Amino acid sequence: MSPLADLPALPRRLAAAEPGWTETTDVVVVGSGIAGLTAALHLREQGLHVTVVTKVNIDDGSTRWAQGGIAAVLDPLDTPQAHAYDTEIAGVGLCDPEAVKALVEEGPARVRELIRRGAEFDRNPDGSLMLTREGGHRADRIVHAGGDATGAEVQRALHAAVRRDPWIRLVEHALVLDLLRAADGRACGITLHVLGEGSEDGVGAILARAVVLATGGMGQIFSSTTNPSVSTGDGVALALRAGAEVTDVEFVQFHPTSFVTAGLTSVQRPLISEALRGEGAYLVDENGERFMVGQHELAELAPRDVVAKGIYRVLRATGADHVYLDARHLGREFLEHRFPTIMASTRSAGVDPATELIPVAPAAHYASGGVRTDLHGRTTIPGLYACGEVACTGVHGANRLASNSLLEGLVFAKRIADDIGRDLPAQADPVRMNLTPAWVADPAIRAEVQRAMTRGAGVLRSADSLDTAAKELSRLAESRSTPNTAAWEATNLLTVSAALVASARSRRETRGCHWREDYPTAADEWRGHLLDSIASDGSMTQDFQEMA
Repeated sequence: MSPLADLPALPRRLAAAEPGWTETTDVVVVGSGIAGLTAALHLREQGLHVTVVTKVNIDDGSTRWAQGGIAAVLDPLDTPQAHAYDTEIAGVGLCDPEAVKALVEEGPARVRELIRRGAEFDRNPDGSLMLTREGGHRADRIVHAGGDATGAEVQRALHAAVRRDPWIRLVEHALVLDLLRAADGRACGITLHVLGEGSEDGVGAILARAVVLATGGMGQIFSSTTNPSVSTGDGVALALRAGAEVTDVEFVQFHPTSFVTAGLTSVQRPLISEALRGEGAYLVDENGERFMVGQHELAELAPRDVVAKGIYRVLRATGADHVYLDARHLGREFLEHRFPTIMASTRSAGVDPATELIPVAPAAHYASGGVRTDLHGRTTIPGLYACGEVACTGVHGANRLASNSLLEGLVFAKRIADDIGRDLPAQADPVRMNLTPAWVADPAIRAEVQRAMTRGAGVLRSADSLDTAAKELSRLAESRSTPNTAAWEATNLLTVSAALVASARSRRETRGCHWREDYPTAADEWRGHLLDSIASDGSMTQDFQEMA
């Protein structure tokens, strides 16, 4: 069966009212996490006017939820080559060496730049940066803040820097809809919905000389995720509708240790940072036995795909819905100082890590793939850039190395700003693109999409499970709605889910965080990238590009 069989036809644009208002800026940045705000600040250094569009409030994205830290070579005994080696090992043969080189060589300067912008990282008594280790790293190279509140501190510093600049316009409570194109095909702005503005339903347009997508991830396509509710794949879906290529979307990393607590009704699960294992906590089964020892040389600190698979093997064997993380031997004083966020989160649910085992299970965490870019963040559509989790820069390959995500946002945001500053064309007028079909899905399908994806395209995948998921997505796509925010989000979830299922069906191997039960080993013939896009009739198209 073709990997594209039974998949739904998808909209080439979202059904929405015509824009009732228009603004103009030099560059519009969609997203307000570490990638988006860093890009905005660097673009201002180029002398450009910037508009930042964010879906809810400026601090509601994934960045503030990052606990562990930022990986960078800041220890004199560490080297960029060692960081690159660990990154490429985790990526299981699919990392772009040039992208990795840019990440590890430019990363330290970007972290120091973040410090100059006001981010306060934890330090040793002598004033040096306190460094720790996480899964897949063979050196202590993770800087952190507030013990386990790195993302919150990074977001605070960047937010403050943006607020100080009067030439950065911030538009909150704004959902991006579709890309605007000039007559020559170049991106020249976006349509968006802003609550309470413009026409009756708030649809407007921002015209710009370049567009930067920094919309974050798509973890909400699954029933359990560490991602916030806003992570509905909006940037990837927009890019697909516009005709851009996305790649590596089958590689969704499941964080091994999300907190499993009775009575949790939200799709978003609290994260138990990998840094806790980096400081010596270990995984045990219901009998108190460590099960990662012997499975990998790094045991609990193996790359995340290895640990997640190890946990799932135990869950399948026992029928349980969780294993345990044992941090009791670290002591209350250390846990309170180093992991205040985790301690507060677990204790609020009735679990004290100083005296009790922490129930954990894998949850969807990070999309290693996304909108395909080059080393300057340029997508396959001129004038459209992408950075952060929405992008596939080639850094992560088949499995992201822990704490490389915030670093990637810093490094490639700067590269994008430099590229835009070198060659930014004049503002062009958008043309009406005859993109059909145009529709939106019924918001009621959101939970059904999440269940279908979790059952069929979650941690464990097979031809049968993926075929079932494809048919279920097609059935759900038949439920349509009038335009509204919930419907637009549901359509984005449906769109990125279809792309993921298409790639997961094609990749007949197990590699990184893509685990096919019917193809349990990696295959050289699949050492390459699947490129997905949407054809003019709304059908998925796919190509395969071998690694050089």
